[in-house]
Order: sequence, then structure tokens, then C-alpha cells
Amino acid sequence: MPSEPTVSLSPSTWPEQHALPDSFFDRDAQVLAQALLGKVIRHYVDGLWLAARIIETEAYYFAEKGSHASLGYTEKRRALFLDGGHIYMYYARGGDSLNFSAHGPGNAVLIKSAFPYTDAHSGPASLAQMQRNNPASNAEQPRPLEKLCNGQTLLCRALGLKVPTWDAQRFDPQRLFVEDVGYRPEQIIQTTRLGIPLGRDEHLLYRFVDASYARHCTRNPLRRGQVENQDFYYVTAHQGFAP
Repeated sequence: MPSEPTVSLSPSTWPEQHALPDSFFDRDAQVLAQALLGKVIRHYVDGLWLAARIIETEAYYFAEKGSHASLGYTEKRRALFLDGGHIYMYYARGGDSLNFSAHGPGNAVLIKSAFPYTDAHSGPASLAQMQRNNPASNAEQPRPLEKLCNGQTLLCRALGLKVPTWDAQRFDPQRLFVEDVGYRPEQIIQTTRLGIPLGRDEHLLYRFVDASYARHCTRNPLRRGQVENQDFYYVTAHQGFAP
């Protein structure tokens, strides 16, 4: 992970030109789920840009039973039915979860896990704040980097993202945005989503993981016992998706 000097930046001087446009998100949920791998989420909090690189995503569609949208429209789920690039947040297991709406009503991508990211804009002070936001159970030591954002609620806790603040909002380059920092995964793993109840389309291969970070995601798809082309598939953008 890069270790560069912290640069003092106010939200008024950075980073309008770096934020991905709403049009980036207005695409098929599976395509968006892959395209988001390697992108960096930046959240401005108390003078610091907290940042994490996306390493694991899940796609959801209105027409399948695993999605919140399949339960029907409610005011709470409104963001799922808005144009691509809206933020949908909800509570899961007592924590906050982050989703981005995709093309088509009811379709979205869940940001399942990420890895702390540091550079000139999000330096050591930002990382230290993320560790304070999401402390280890043993308060004497900071939470290890590989454990800081490896789950949807841990990610939101580390980045300071809260449902009341961001649900149904658009991205704001002065406060919260997603950036393309030029990184592209060499391999992408496609497998089934996590936590989907039996009978609610749990078999669908809508989970995507940056293979280089597989052991740092919510559950390692390459763990012992998993069989390639049975439990998971390697895919690339030009190959499309496994059947």
C-alpha cells in the first residue's frame, strides 16, 4: 500500500474533476459490479478524505428474489428505483450498508468489502481516523488493515458512512464520491452472493471479487474446498459472465 505524505486539502479545492459521473453508474448491475472493482470511495470527514479501494461487489436486480427491490417499492427503498448513481443505504446486522443504484428500476450494486487506500489525498492521518472509526475488539492495538473494511458494515464504519446522511442521495464531489485511480484487476472472480436465504435465488452468480484481494474480502472464494468452474469462475471484462 502506498505511503505518501499527507496533503492538506479543503473540499473547496479538490476534487470536482476526479469524481465518476452519474452516467458511469447507469449500466447493467453486473457490468457495474465488475467496473467498480478497483475504484476508490472517498468520504470527506472533519478535514480528512477517508478512502478505500473496492475489492468485492454484489449485483442485485428487481426481477430476482434476493434483492430488496423484489419486495416492492417503499419510501425506504426509493433510491433503488431512481436513476443510476443514487446511493441506497440500509441497516444490516446492526451496521450500515452501502449500495449504488444501477440502470433500470430496482437494480443496484452492494459494496461488499474494500481495502484501505492511501495516497497524497488520503494519507496516514486519514488511515488513522478510519482505524479509530472501526477499532479492534482489543483496544490496545488498531484493527489490521486487511480487517478494516472486509465486510459491508465494517466498510461503512471505517469510512464514517451513515444511513441517515446518505440514503437516497446523489454523490457530492465535495463530500463523497467514487474515483478511478487507474487500477484494473488482473483477474475477477465470479461466484454466488453471501447471506441469500434458500429459495431466494441464492444460486445466482452475482458476486464479484478482485482476485488479488480474495483473501481480504468478506469470504475468500478461493478458500480450501472451492472448485474452479463449479464454485467460482474467473472472468474478465471482455469475456463477459459465467453461465
